[in-house]
Amino acid sequence: MARKTRPADDTPAFPTREAILRFIAENPAKGTKRDIARAFDVTGEGRVVLKRLLKELEGDGLLDRRFKRFSEPGALPSVLACDIVARDKDGDIYAEPCEWEADRGPRPRFVVVAVRRRRGEHVPTAGLGDRVLARIVDLPDGYDRLAKAGIRIIKLLEAKPAGILGILKRNEYGARVLPISKKQQDEMIVELDDLNGAEDGDLVSVDVIRSSRMGLSRARVRETVGNLRSEKAVSMIAIHANDIPYIFPDNVIAEAEKAKAATLEGREDWRALPLVTIDPPDAKDHDDAVRAEPDASADNPDGFIVTVAIADVAAYVRPGTPLDQEALKRGNSVYFPDRVIPMLPEKISNDLCSLKELQDRPALAVRMIFDAEGRKRSHSFHRIMMRSAAKLSYQEAQAAIDGHPNDKTAPIVVSILKPLWNAYDVLARARDERGPLDLDIPERKVLLKPDGTVDRIVTPERLTAHRLIEEFMIQANVAAAETLEKRKTPLVYRVHDQPSLTKLESLREFLASLDMKLAKQGNLQPDIFNRILERVADTPQAHLVNEVVLRSQSQAEYSPSNIGHFGLNLRKYAHFTSPIRRYADLIVHRALVTALGLGGDGLPDGIEDKLEQIATDISAAERRAMAAERETIDRLIAQWLSDRVGATFKGRIGGVTKAGLFIRLNETGADGFVPISTLGADYFAYDETRHSLIGSRTGETFQLGDAVEVRLVEAAPFAGALRFEILSEGGKGKPLGKGAMMRAAKARKDRERKDHMNKVRRGR
Repeated sequence: MARKTRPADDTPAFPTREAILRFIAENPAKGTKRDIARAFDVTGEGRVVLKRLLKELEGDGLLDRRFKRFSEPGALPSVLACDIVARDKDGDIYAEPCEWEADRGPRPRFVVVAVRRRRGEHVPTAGLGDRVLARIVDLPDGYDRLAKAGIRIIKLLEAKPAGILGILKRNEYGARVLPISKKQQDEMIVELDDLNGAEDGDLVSVDVIRSSRMGLSRARVRETVGNLRSEKAVSMIAIHANDIPYIFPDNVIAEAEKAKAATLEGREDWRALPLVTIDPPDAKDHDDAVRAEPDASADNPDGFIVTVAIADVAAYVRPGTPLDQEALKRGNSVYFPDRVIPMLPEKISNDLCSLKELQDRPALAVRMIFDAEGRKRSHSFHRIMMRSAAKLSYQEAQAAIDGHPNDKTAPIVVSILKPLWNAYDVLARARDERGPLDLDIPERKVLLKPDGTVDRIVTPERLTAHRLIEEFMIQANVAAAETLEKRKTPLVYRVHDQPSLTKLESLREFLASLDMKLAKQGNLQPDIFNRILERVADTPQAHLVNEVVLRSQSQAEYSPSNIGHFGLNLRKYAHFTSPIRRYADLIVHRALVTALGLGGDGLPDGIEDKLEQIATDISAAERRAMAAERETIDRLIAQWLSDRVGATFKGRIGGVTKAGLFIRLNETGADGFVPISTLGADYFAYDETRHSLIGSRTGETFQLGDAVEVRLVEAAPFAGALRFEILSEGGKGKPLGKGAMMRAAKARKDRERKDHMNKVRRGR
């Protein structure tokens, strides 16, 4: 047992700082306060001392805390599941963690370390596509130093769980497979006997049956997934690559088709209240409706009553049914430019639960009363029957308020729309006082032609109508969390942790390079970042600082334990407003039904023991959906730009790594890569603090956020990959020292040699 100290008074004994740090480093799976107390036999009042000591270690940046578990800053577990993703020219194979949070930066890559086999001993071997359980070890001499660390395989978890996905291109001798992953860009040969019925243009899953250090690997078709000649083929690639369920089982469809429209029994009749839906013009389901009116109460002058009604999905999707199990499996709807993969069948999502204009629909509504400063005075939940008075798009509603109503909006401008905008003006005062994180990161939207190809890419205008609905939904979500917490009812929170101390220190060092300071203070608030963003607004550094601040933030997720929502600066927050497309919201609806006695279709018994796993699953499903949506857009744009190889474009540096620069084009938002070996005659080294590549002799600097001009050199539509050549000169900087110059030169030569060998293997 590690050494303990005893304070001078009678306070119970507790471990030293060094002992705690050593224990957590050696036992990464046992990092909770309870684990530490048990390991050092800390009981009674000693737990108070231990809690204070852990808080000090966290404040000093020596420990990270995520929910209730402490760990070394940026530490990886000693044992983890990995996927074998690549093989180099020397035959070494590389692996990456199966699970990795995007906010932790690039996914680390490990090299598999060879183990000497003793007589009679079984040592697991793995190949491309295998999933393994592995132990992290130090990287021995002679291995690629670009790897994060070495791993030793403990056992195979799944042998080639899904094969390698690629596009089959037939020829007279057999075929070649063009992988769809940016990580696996080498083509593979498939002989005639190994085609398994696949045709030209098919999306196939293949197994590598023979790898080669020189030349292309040989593969066998495991199954045909789809054909790219069909419409919506690009999104189908992402669906299969990310294992997104997209076909409803027969029993789920049957259950949905049998569902009957809800009746007025057990509900308040709100059909006369003129609630309206405001959605994108192409929305097929409408799960929220809003209403605002001045509060007539004498004790609330200039206050407002805001009502938000949400589709009552819990009335149709009962716990434990096939419909419910499939919804949990999907976790959320997935939105592609050419299709939607819904969480619920169309009969439920687009019909019975959709708040259609002038049709009776069941809903769960919250009635909120705000004072003249936008502070919520009270709220109440109601299970109702409603009838939407109008279906509006954001653009229609905004145009009407701006003095350009159409035939639908003209009759309701005064009675419905103006009270909504007046209420929003009041709520916006409280929002500005609260100071949520205000990043300026424009979104791109890909518009398609009827044949599924790209028509154009736009950045939609951000209207007041968007902000209005967003703020009303936030307030409804807060009300749901407050009610359930007050009633001590289990729920899934939407949580967003504050940035880790490690990321804050990196941001602090970066800002110092721009002569800006990030104060060290205990009570971190989003407004600290907002003041930084305001300072650089309308300056050449604005885009750069917005990007770096965004990367310093944690990723929001779901959890049954509440740590608040840092980005929104809210202590209690739960998703309530989109149960048609998010399973988390359905859980909150059921919890409200149970807590408020609104019916018999609330939470099932024993749900408390399952919420942590459910939260983990739906958080993973959300990340899966985001990845699939992003990959599809990348492939569509790469396909669109494939006939413009050689053209020049304006863009910005959107990412800097040891291997090169990621470029984001201004016109389309497309992302591509510039290998470091193509930057020029100088040797470039990576400066992590400044997010830069710096020339070792000249000091020429390429930094995150820099405006650049590039030439498109190569487009790989199926992988969604673009390769650029940079035409702009870098900024002026200070040359590196002799040691950094030598390291940069060696790294460049290693990459050039690797690039040459890859070209030889591909037959180019």
